[in-house]
Amino acid sequence: MEYDVAVIGGGAAGMMAAITAAQAGAHTVLIEGGERLGKKLFITGKGRCNLTNACDTAEFFDHVNANPRFLYSPIYDFDAAAVMQFVESLGCPLKTERGERVFPVSDRSADVINALERALRKYGVDVKKNTKAAGLLRESAAEENPKKYRVTGVFLDNGDKISAKAVIAATGGVSYSSTGSDGSFFQSLMTLGHTVTALHPALVPLVLKEETASQMMGLSLKNVSVTLKCEKKKYKEGPGEMLFTHFGVSGPLILTLSSIYSRNYGGRSNMLTESFSIKKEYAKKFDKENDFGHNLKNYVEGKEADLYIDLKPGMTEEEIDARLIREISENRKKNYSNLISSFVPGQMKDVFPIIAGIDPSKKADQISREERRITAETLKKMHFTVIGTRDFNEAIVTSGGINVKEVDPSTMQSKLADGLYICGEMLDTDAQTGGYNLQTAWSTGHLAGLCAAGADM
Repeated sequence: MEYDVAVIGGGAAGMMAAITAAQAGAHTVLIEGGERLGKKLFITGKGRCNLTNACDTAEFFDHVNANPRFLYSPIYDFDAAAVMQFVESLGCPLKTERGERVFPVSDRSADVINALERALRKYGVDVKKNTKAAGLLRESAAEENPKKYRVTGVFLDNGDKISAKAVIAATGGVSYSSTGSDGSFFQSLMTLGHTVTALHPALVPLVLKEETASQMMGLSLKNVSVTLKCEKKKYKEGPGEMLFTHFGVSGPLILTLSSIYSRNYGGRSNMLTESFSIKKEYAKKFDKENDFGHNLKNYVEGKEADLYIDLKPGMTEEEIDARLIREISENRKKNYSNLISSFVPGQMKDVFPIIAGIDPSKKADQISREERRITAETLKKMHFTVIGTRDFNEAIVTSGGINVKEVDPSTMQSKLADGLYICGEMLDTDAQTGGYNLQTAWSTGHLAGLCAAGADM
């Protein structure tokens, strides 16, 4: 069967692209390899679906880690306000929470997916689930065309072919491969001449060298600041929240820093083949059960970096010392570990003396000026060593992807092949946590759908 537009991938970007193309009057088909649409959407925001961020549009780009300028056209074409209006028009009311994060009122990601599926039906999109796209149909471009190919459709792994005037690739990256993002379609675009920048796990927990971190497993810190230092460069985030795990650290502050670390200092995942797809043995494993930190060896080793935690961002070392003096004078016979419990949360009181290098049984009135200085410094700069990140099966998004220099940012059309559009997580652009990555998916999908359908901008 012949279509005007064929969209490959039933995630956020793909569904938006298909809906937009169909709205514009294009006969559209949506091809999804899994049994249902929006599998990754279903688990975002801890199942609540943080579908965008309601910050000012100009501020949005400050939260993009890579190639923010590439996103100017798609974001301004279809910003957070437009996304919210669109989703609510489909019968899914929204609410805005702390940090301008936007969620469905019901706190159910399924309601967002159901709304999008209603739109697909409303505009007559032919949805083909359990249908795996194996590659692209192509022909040589006209001699006067600087592009080498023209894409004319999709061929499926069962041997069938779908003809289309335009094809939109929206198959995602390689994070959470159990949702269908296995990276296999990168190879199809590479055969057209596209290049894929190095893929790294992004918005992912960090792995630390020190055992003291794992001794605080489960401890959540609030209103702290963190600084990552690597190769003389410093990156600071906070105040905010973080969490100690049995392999290192996680939480909003850490996830944001992890994307910077992973892109600039991270290593290559052994989950990936040379063509940037998930190895079959890993895909089978994570289709059945995700690891999520149970295997301590399942991490991507990177360059060593220093992580500093400021437990008291609202106080100076001098102010901490003054408080220490008061505590000592009032609790002269307390052990150091008990004294420090008024400064740190939970089980950290047992680990803090080890990190500071001070005898936990030492009486308060025996603590020296130098030990007070070390205590204050440790509270402001608790040090750990980053040795890598967890792998793609725990990463929220993928850092890296199709080189954005090979895609027209005003249309999302490939600069190397006529009739091919690329959107969503396949592109080499990723953002911080808080709804910014989904906004990128909606915006690039919307622009690709409009332009693939030939609609007037």
